[in-house]
Amino acid sequence: MTSKALDTFLNDNLADLKANGLYNVIDPVQGANGPVIKISGKELINLSSNNYLGLATDERLKNAAKEAVDTHGAGAGAVRTINGTLDLHIELEKKLAEFKGTEAVISYQSGFNCNMAAISAVMDKHDAILSDELNHASIIDGCRLSKAKIIRYGHSDMNDLRQKAKEAVESGLYNKIMVITDGVFSMDGDVAKLPEIVEIAEEFDLITYVDDAHGSGVLGKGAGTVKHFGLQDRVDFQMGTLSKAIGVIGGYVAGKANLIDWLKVRSRPFLFSTAVSPADAAASKRAVEILMESTELHDKLWDNGNYLKAGLKKLGFNIGNSETPITPCIIGEEKAAQEFSKRLFENGVYAKSIVFPTVPKGTGRVRNMPTAAHTKEMLDEAISVYEKVGKEMGLI
Repeated sequence: MTSKALDTFLNDNLADLKANGLYNVIDPVQGANGPVIKISGKELINLSSNNYLGLATDERLKNAAKEAVDTHGAGAGAVRTINGTLDLHIELEKKLAEFKGTEAVISYQSGFNCNMAAISAVMDKHDAILSDELNHASIIDGCRLSKAKIIRYGHSDMNDLRQKAKEAVESGLYNKIMVITDGVFSMDGDVAKLPEIVEIAEEFDLITYVDDAHGSGVLGKGAGTVKHFGLQDRVDFQMGTLSKAIGVIGGYVAGKANLIDWLKVRSRPFLFSTAVSPADAAASKRAVEILMESTELHDKLWDNGNYLKAGLKKLGFNIGNSETPITPCIIGEEKAAQEFSKRLFENGVYAKSIVFPTVPKGTGRVRNMPTAAHTKEMLDEAISVYEKVGKEMGLI
């Protein structure tokens, strides 16, 4: 017999989530995750993907992946430290280091793994971490795993960061202190104040860590938020994913050679989990090469992002203060946000609702992500649907 206590816990809490509009229904996509997708047989303009540059369906990446399967097999076969490090992994890491402007790179199985791995490999219970209050869940979990003292500072509040850094240093309680921030905050699309953060870090000798999952491929002509500000020589950790703008799967940390050497011997996901597949490594490397060869996709992404923002703002929607192509449409109440998303779906647009705990209560929204693969005609059709549904629900 299974546990009655577990059944009670699960059933009661699932019912509560559904009653409060917080239960997320997963919609399987039939086929590729491109600018137009098919769900339950229905074709939809896709505004919910993180496939920023459209590379997930790019023929050049698909060909690189197919070739790697033929030459290297379907899987790496082992963890990196035994014999799972293939020449393809080394080539990818060298290319990423060149792209990010750092001495070295270590790659992981996901961006989430990067934060779990890298933070806990360097920070411990004798240390402190200054963390932006809107940092991604993977940063929060990585900080918790390290057992360091977590000190939250107000979102992009440099006065608060400076004060808390000063207090932490003057307390004399900690061996090391890190400041950690997203480069681009994924729910609002705003950019971290990296120049100010780095100045504060240098004043108080803080370790700097930037999670650039949503900045890589988007800012700095594709090279990321740190390079956008010209700070690659002044930031200790640059984390990025290979699953958003790069279009594949995986993650990496870029930095000085001694940092990468340490992570190779002390970060647990690198030590105890099988490496990404040959196909993933080869396709990721090809994507980075494409970004280094041309800014065409980057420029198209920004053009489409600005176009969609202008259209939604003209209709009267609250699109927040995004500084990137990420375009939130903030509805407010959670059930209303879910209803809005549902009606968009019925009218041919897939824009997933995002509610608590991903965003604060009362700020339910749909998060729109135009990509380089969208045409203006697709975006015009989406804007028209937004207008129809917005007026039907009395939102505009």
